[in-house]
Amino acid sequence: MKFSLLREQILPGLQIVNTVIERRHTLPILSNFLVCAGNKGISLTGTDMEVELVTTIKLPVKEDAEFTLPGRKFLDICRALPDGATLDITTDKDQAILKSGKSRFVLATFPAKEFPSTEIGNSVVAFQIKQAELKTLLEDTMFAMAQQDVRYYLNGLLFELGQNTLRAVATDGHRLALKEIEVNIEITEKIQVILPRKGVVEAARLLKHSEELVQVSLTKNHIRILIDDTQFTCKQVDGKFPDYERVLPRNKNNQLKANRETLKQGLTRASILSNEKYRGVRLSFKKDCIKALAHNPEQEEAEEEIEVNYGGPEMEIGFNVSYLLDALNAIKTENVILIATDPDSSCLLLPEKQETSKYVVMPMRL
Repeated sequence: MKFSLLREQILPGLQIVNTVIERRHTLPILSNFLVCAGNKGISLTGTDMEVELVTTIKLPVKEDAEFTLPGRKFLDICRALPDGATLDITTDKDQAILKSGKSRFVLATFPAKEFPSTEIGNSVVAFQIKQAELKTLLEDTMFAMAQQDVRYYLNGLLFELGQNTLRAVATDGHRLALKEIEVNIEITEKIQVILPRKGVVEAARLLKHSEELVQVSLTKNHIRILIDDTQFTCKQVDGKFPDYERVLPRNKNNQLKANRETLKQGLTRASILSNEKYRGVRLSFKKDCIKALAHNPEQEEAEEEIEVNYGGPEMEIGFNVSYLLDALNAIKTENVILIATDPDSSCLLLPEKQETSKYVVMPMRL
């Protein structure tokens, strides 16, 4: 089997599939990617058994062939070749020979039949959504996912599908991010699936801020997204997401309205002298102003006074300032609404004039 292609034709696809290829895996073949060549083009497949990426190069090849190549080594070779270089690939038993100009490389391969394939079964529900909408939905919530929590279902993102709505929810037990968008989905009962952290990060990286549509399919155990010439498939997390509705504050009293950028800059300055480990900042609510107070073990202190629109009772609440800043970065409106009932209750942050995004931050003792 032999075929030729330009470096620029294969490099973008290689960079995509290599993001899921593990260098050191218990299954050595997972450090390779699968190449399937034929008259419909050349497909490259990489997987870590949780996330699978398949990208297609529209370059017909006369002779059908399937073989594997070491992912990282092949990518490094292609990156090191000059622009416009032609790459000749020949396979022979358990080796692949690459030639380009005066360069020659011999790589060890695994049989294609040993490469794991992902069987996803029949689609339960499928819908189309703009790339930009899905990317924003993920980016505005994924920061609240837990990391290496024993409650494994918190280490991912909840996708909740309703009649013409798609909601993403993430929480690590100390904060919660929720965003809902309108999508043309025809279902009668609510569907919930949990996507693992790696899949969420990978999908957000692949998606572009584009008006082009992507096809999303959910099966019993997987989610599949078709993005341009790339097919993204991810296993769902087997578990039950907590009842996040109970965490959302119901009381809408004590509303504080602030300019988002002004509040963000004030909290950022105060955070400089907060404890590096706990990132605690005390917010003192007073009429039409918030005082942000921070100190650290070196006896250093910071105090910021921020003008806001507030007429509620005076109180002090401690927060992890990083959680507040993450929420403010996700909110895009000029002004932000902050609702704090009392010093022991969680705080709700909302974009002004719309409640399709909600961010909850639990208080902390300082």
